[in-house]
Amino acid sequence: MKMLFKDAGYNLAKLIEDINVGVIGLPDIQRPFVWKDTQVRDLFDSMYRGYPIGQLLFWENAYQEHTRSIGNNEHAHRPPRFLIVDGQQRLTSLFAVVKSKEVVRENYDKEKVVIAFHPLEERFEVPDAAIRNNPEYIQDISMVWNAQNLNRFTNEHIQKLHTIHGGLTETEEEKIANAIGELHGLLHFSFSVLEIGAGTSEEDVADIFVRINSKGKSLKETDFILTLMSVFWDDGRMELEEFSRTAKAVADGTASAFNYIFQPDPDQMLRIAIGLGFKRARMKYAYSILRGKDLQTEEFSEERRVQQFDALKEAQTKTLELNNWHEFLKALKEAGYTRQGLISSDYNVMYAYVVFLIGKYNFGIDAPALRKLTARWFFFSSLTGRYTGSAETQMEEDLNAIDKGQTAGKSLTETLNSIVEAEITSDYWNITLPTSGLVSGAARNPAMFAYYAGLNILGAKILFSGLTTVQLMEEGVRERRSALERHHLFPRKYLQRIGINEQSEINQVANYALVEWGDNNDISDQAPSEYLPAYLKRLSDEDKEQMYYWHALPEGWEQMRYPKFLEERRKMMAIVIRDAFEKLN
Repeated sequence: MKMLFKDAGYNLAKLIEDINVGVIGLPDIQRPFVWKDTQVRDLFDSMYRGYPIGQLLFWENAYQEHTRSIGNNEHAHRPPRFLIVDGQQRLTSLFAVVKSKEVVRENYDKEKVVIAFHPLEERFEVPDAAIRNNPEYIQDISMVWNAQNLNRFTNEHIQKLHTIHGGLTETEEEKIANAIGELHGLLHFSFSVLEIGAGTSEEDVADIFVRINSKGKSLKETDFILTLMSVFWDDGRMELEEFSRTAKAVADGTASAFNYIFQPDPDQMLRIAIGLGFKRARMKYAYSILRGKDLQTEEFSEERRVQQFDALKEAQTKTLELNNWHEFLKALKEAGYTRQGLISSDYNVMYAYVVFLIGKYNFGIDAPALRKLTARWFFFSSLTGRYTGSAETQMEEDLNAIDKGQTAGKSLTETLNSIVEAEITSDYWNITLPTSGLVSGAARNPAMFAYYAGLNILGAKILFSGLTTVQLMEEGVRERRSALERHHLFPRKYLQRIGINEQSEINQVANYALVEWGDNNDISDQAPSEYLPAYLKRLSDEDKEQMYYWHALPEGWEQMRYPKFLEERRKMMAIVIRDAFEKLN
């Protein structure tokens, strides 16, 4: 029988010591700590009462005796013997409290996790003002493990309570002493730890994780790759985190990644760098690449690991380069996707950026042409939901097609156009999109977002308004109530009055139009034939013709039966999307 792991015996003291000396890698002590203090309190309470707190899963680091850190800087360190696959938040909590170490909060402030303990009542608390003023509590349990003499510490606490209360009973003294002793004795708390051997494949590690985890939580591949980076190239992970932090924080006048369209997480930027550097989308390959494993022979090599990290460093530098990033974001705007709310899938953004970077560095395409090409590819992949579902598999195929095309002497434009033309045919515009893509009541329908992006490309004005869709979807505008609202052309209450009650029918994409919220309020629940004449008075005949084209309104739509209206409008919306897409050629 093949054994991929062994059950190892650890107590808290050994875990803390092995983390302290670097045998067990706990890079997340320097990463944003996501647990709440109440969770840390509950962890210690469970241990104190002898409850199980779940298994820990370690993976032995291949070639840890011979490896060296990537880079020569203050963050370089010798890789540990074991990497933590499952249990990082628990171990970070334990290490930070027992050793009285600061953690990095989600806002990047550093502070200690403080847990108080009431020995007489054997109760753990996160200290508030009342607890901090209550001398019956040990204000910070870290003091119990850091005391030079536990007996003296215990006696001093008891004497303090004697003074305050005018005496304690012998039973109370004994209970306090026993409780402090039990707390200190948590250093002997036994953990269930599975150690996975260094030769175990990445796929087997992920499978072990899923099988032993009682909640069936899937191992997030990019999380573990970030752990590998922390071990071998901590500066690289810090760069990813800093980029992601600045992408979310309003710029203070200095150059940063901040924008209103896409605020990536570190693992997403890492995915992009791996796509550029290794032409891979399946993150399972990244495990192997970053551990120095040959994908054909499955043999590890320290030399190969260094080479592959060098390739990652180069790709990551290009990925995080601010000029590249903001040029790419211009391409999304050119595609009509001017705000975050129009993005239906993060994968569309990530993989479009991979294509942008490949176009720049592998094909040498100049900036204007590359921006246009990227905009077209992003619009296409967003409209068709190309990276919805098996996103990695689809991107692997696309990267393979790009690579084969380049080998055969094809330009990137030729390769991407051949993919687009194979999928977007005349039947797509005339049949597939009107009868499938635009038939949905989903709030995040990709075809609906493509229609709105198309209006931006075409310079359309809001229905019955002189303002453009671009103006009211302007990035950075944040109001309590959006200046731009989706309005039911056939209002909900009107449809209910005529016997149409199904939400999926009422909320069809083809029943929505973009209007200013003031008009939305005024229209209320009137029938289209009732409210339309007053609004048409705002428009000249020429304006009406243009408005009806942009908003895909058939002549006499206000008198149509609702099902017929939806059918006709979907056809016209498909024409608007097609016309906008053709402008990106």
